[in-house]
Amino acid sequence: MPLRIGCIADDFTGGTDVAAAFRRAGLRTALVFGTPDTTTALPADCDAAVVALKSRSTPAGQAVSESLDAQRWLWAKGAAQVYFKYCSTFDSTPQGNIGPVADALLDAAGAGITLHCPASPPNGRTVYQGHLFVHDQLLSDSPLRHHPLNPMTDSALVRLLSAQTSHRVALIDWATVRRGTDAVRDALVAHQQDGVRHVVADAITDDDLAVLGGACLELPVVAGAAGLAEGIGHACPDGAPATGDPVPREGRAAVLAGSCSARTLEQITHFHAAGLPSLHLDVLAAAAGHEVVEEALTWFDAQDPRRPVLLYASASPEELAAVQAQLGGAEAAARVEELLGALATHLVERGVRRLLVAGGETSGAVTTALGIRAVLVGEEADPGVPWTHATTKAGDLFLMLKSGNFGAADLFTRALGSSGEAR
Repeated sequence: MPLRIGCIADDFTGGTDVAAAFRRAGLRTALVFGTPDTTTALPADCDAAVVALKSRSTPAGQAVSESLDAQRWLWAKGAAQVYFKYCSTFDSTPQGNIGPVADALLDAAGAGITLHCPASPPNGRTVYQGHLFVHDQLLSDSPLRHHPLNPMTDSALVRLLSAQTSHRVALIDWATVRRGTDAVRDALVAHQQDGVRHVVADAITDDDLAVLGGACLELPVVAGAAGLAEGIGHACPDGAPATGDPVPREGRAAVLAGSCSARTLEQITHFHAAGLPSLHLDVLAAAAGHEVVEEALTWFDAQDPRRPVLLYASASPEELAAVQAQLGGAEAAARVEELLGALATHLVERGVRRLLVAGGETSGAVTTALGIRAVLVGEEADPGVPWTHATTKAGDLFLMLKSGNFGAADLFTRALGSSGEAR
């Protein structure tokens, strides 16, 4: 059965987020890690497939090449529409990669126009008058502006996107969205006739995203965060409630955290407060040649197997700045990914069957190290944070890939079914 929709996500946790959105909309959804090839298989009877790349912070040419490969693979699976999923905080540099990738996908599809909307109301991201808000603050005033790789110091989406493309960018404002699907379609036609290629749309509520989803259902390429993807999913005909693997309750559990976002730091603090075992990984020591992985595994082997454990390289903004001052930003990130990818492999070999991973780059490192290419998306623990089911050489693995900013403060303990008492 051909896919109803294909999706290209620019990082692994973003792929998880948008896959959960399609599933909520009633589409049986598979998530594929990395650029697929002719040997990459999907679970049976999938309505949607998400290809999760690590293209958010790579050079623009590489991001474009990988995205085009994914687009061709999705077309081969029957997808008539391709959704380009990026972060709900529009994470990118002034040079891209959102604009260059979107332009390349449009060129390949022979399409003249696309719609963008990074709104995700359940996570506090809304767009009004073309400005991106995080709860009641402009993105540029919020704590989320301090991304270690892609700091976001501007909230004006038309201006941000205009810097990344040679094509015209325009806005469909909230007043138009509130008039409904036909009004948005008419606005898209008018913009295209006026030579506009990229249209940013306001959205404050999930109802707004449903309107936008219905209006752009026939566009060959659409771009945005998970909220708009869910709106498109609901607009797809003949949707039915999706079912998947049950929430896992058994098996040894661990958390690997590399994100330095404020929310992940809160989740680490909550894990500590619950009295659960945790170990901080010293990135500078690893860079100096110390056996950090071996020491961490010795610590892990001494823990009660009935209790979830946390191993983390996450750091406060001050600590992160100190590490980056010594290693440089790219080297610091690479060291964290290397550490946590290696630990994931050893933990699964030691019997971990429930693995929660915090951070987009960390999730990419972990799934790559484990050799996981595709998973079936199951139930969410929090909006945009589902469990997925994978098969590894060591056996079945339940994997939760969490964007750094997502999930409630108690996510780690709640998702793993522990309040601090041995189970």
